[in-house]
Amino acid sequence: MELDFSVKLARSGRVIPVYKHQSVLEALEQGGVQIATSCQQGVCGTCLTTVLEGEPEHWDMYLTPQEQASNDRFLPCCSRSHSALLVLDL
Repeated sequence: MELDFSVKLARSGRVIPVYKHQSVLEALEQGGVQIATSCQQGVCGTCLTTVLEGEPEHWDMYLTPQEQASNDRFLPCCSRSHSALLVLDL
């Protein structure tokens, strides 16, 4: 499996790898981290997560272009990362 980027959980300091074939949500679940989800397609906003550091690559249809440009939140069900590390408020 080829590593694409990692997410760091700010509250625990844990770093979870995200591979090319999986979503951030899938990587979190594999790491035992459960977050609320619904559509898992970037439409509903249920899994909206605060980004503390890093640059998300937005693939959702929930956030406005202005909200996406602020890079302070993203939807882990479908979005990825432009940076090697995303620090999440989890």
